[in-house]
Amino acid sequence: MVTVAQFRKLALELPEVEEKSHFGQPDFRVANKIFADLGREGGRATLKLTPESQQQLLEANPDVFSLAPGHWGRAGWTYVVLDAIRAGELRELLQEAREQVAPKGSAVGPGAEGPASAKKKKSRSRH
Repeated sequence: MVTVAQFRKLALELPEVEEKSHFGQPDFRVANKIFADLGREGGRATLKLTPESQQQLLEANPDVFSLAPGHWGRAGWTYVVLDAIRAGELRELLQEAREQVAPKGSAVGPGAEGPASAKKKKSRSRH
């Protein structure tokens, strides 16, 4: 179970993320692009996921994940029931969502190297 406060903390721990709002509800952005938001009622969040991740999550956990309506859902926006997800899983999904909208070359954006890539590169260069 994840609270609204925990969701906010997990989102804001990611690089270059800021909290703003649109239509009266909190959202989380990188380079002014939204990758997640919190519903007005507080029990649900929305994440921008890859189509592959979205499909896997919908099939594996339909009680936790659902499509946002219309075009938004087809574009990867996925509802998450906060009472039904573990913090570790949510942390990973927030990172993925952030990567979907982060500009190329930003900290852990598309085409950027994350910590795991950097470690692999270092270990290869020693041989």
